[in-house]
Amino acid sequence: MSGDRVIFEESVPGRSNSQHAPTPTGACDLPQDFLRAVPPPLPEVSELEVVRHYTQLSQKNFSVDTQFYPLGSCTMKYNPRVCNSLAMLPGFLSRHPLEPVETGQGLLATLYELQEMLAEVSGMAGVSLTPMAGAQGEFAGIEMIRAYHHNNGDVDRVEMLVPDAAHGTNPATAALCGFRVREIATDENGDLDLASLKEAVGPQTAGLMLTNPSTLGVFERRVEEVIAIVHEVGGLLYYDGANLNAITGRTRPGDMGFDAIHINVHKTFSTPHGGGGPGAGPVGVSERLKPFLPTPIVTCYDSEDIKKYRWLSGINTPHSIGQLSGFMGNIGVLLRAYVYLRMLGGQGMRRVADHATLNANYLLAKLTAAGFTVAFPNRRASHEFILTLKPEADNYSVTALDFAKRLLDYGFYAPTIYFPMLVPECMLIEPTETESKGELDRFVDAMVAIRNEAIEDPRLVKGAPHNIPLSGAGVGRLDETQAARKPDLKWNEE
Repeated sequence: MSGDRVIFEESVPGRSNSQHAPTPTGACDLPQDFLRAVPPPLPEVSELEVVRHYTQLSQKNFSVDTQFYPLGSCTMKYNPRVCNSLAMLPGFLSRHPLEPVETGQGLLATLYELQEMLAEVSGMAGVSLTPMAGAQGEFAGIEMIRAYHHNNGDVDRVEMLVPDAAHGTNPATAALCGFRVREIATDENGDLDLASLKEAVGPQTAGLMLTNPSTLGVFERRVEEVIAIVHEVGGLLYYDGANLNAITGRTRPGDMGFDAIHINVHKTFSTPHGGGGPGAGPVGVSERLKPFLPTPIVTCYDSEDIKKYRWLSGINTPHSIGQLSGFMGNIGVLLRAYVYLRMLGGQGMRRVADHATLNANYLLAKLTAAGFTVAFPNRRASHEFILTLKPEADNYSVTALDFAKRLLDYGFYAPTIYFPMLVPECMLIEPTETESKGELDRFVDAMVAIRNEAIEDPRLVKGAPHNIPLSGAGVGRLDETQAARKPDLKWNEE
């Protein structure tokens, strides 16, 4: 049975898995008008055929478990299975969120300790675990900045400053929170342009959203000066935690002077990232923003010399921006992060950043020596770096997209392309700390081979991919625009 076929094409009339079919009871609370007159047109297949079909499909996926996945600005690294195993212990997995806190003290103690650990890692005064994703954590950070200014009667602060190299969610979040977005330029070395920043700040400035290291793959060298400029006019600083994998254990956003941060624990701290979820985006804040943290928050208190835990919400936190998720956030993701942090400890977290940065700079050096053009040749990489494939596009009409598609044929998932948009024919590469030198060398060999193909036979590269599963079914390279705008998701027997 081919995994390239939809399961409806495997259907044989009369074949079924009747022992697992629901038994009709004759009783139904739905009105008769809403009931089916005929059974739904489901495929008629056996249980074994279902298992084989979907297992074969899963084996065709690119994944961190099977391939190098250097997706820049979205850390895609191997995550220890023990984190998932412990997060699924029966006491965690089976607990209903409406159970009383008295029967969930172990869970609450774990979440409280995670709050404290994330505060320590980020250098912040307080943490809330409730945001369900990085984007929601980002929203929480900007909402807290807005609430802070409004609470001080400073309602004329209507502008949020956003670097031109920022993640796309940054200006979207600022606009959603009611701010006017003002773009700040980046200089030729990848740093925030201080002249542009000084010209933009004023009594209208609510804050600045900054990623450090930035999406350009470099560390903002004058970050303390940037923060001083914004603080001097009364603005606050928000740290986009997407690139935290580069600095854990080395430096902390709170020590730099940031006022708020969201932490993508589904990138940096164990849960696999990608595919739309699951995620969690805890937020950390400086002392002045603590009253505005979203709820619920776990608090610890002494009762008869025994530490006990409970949720803070509602009347306990009158200045909070409110509850962002059902119950207490995405607990499974948070528990994985807890196990990961406990396993590594402070020294382990430092090694994560050290090896992520070492791997990125190794790849940078090898690809530069091989003749590729680096976007910022005078800068060291952080955990990621940018190549510009504009010379290849100009000389051989082979684009970054063509390179990305051809990498699939070599067994590598492609790095991020065309982001940030400041760099023409951009390829943003993040090897992470979990890849070996041998794997990095194989990636370099593939890039060099593709570049040689671009010179000798550009049509080969422009027609890629050639040997991924769908290529054999006559699909080859999809039209990404049409696939996004007009997806064909419905099977018809005709």
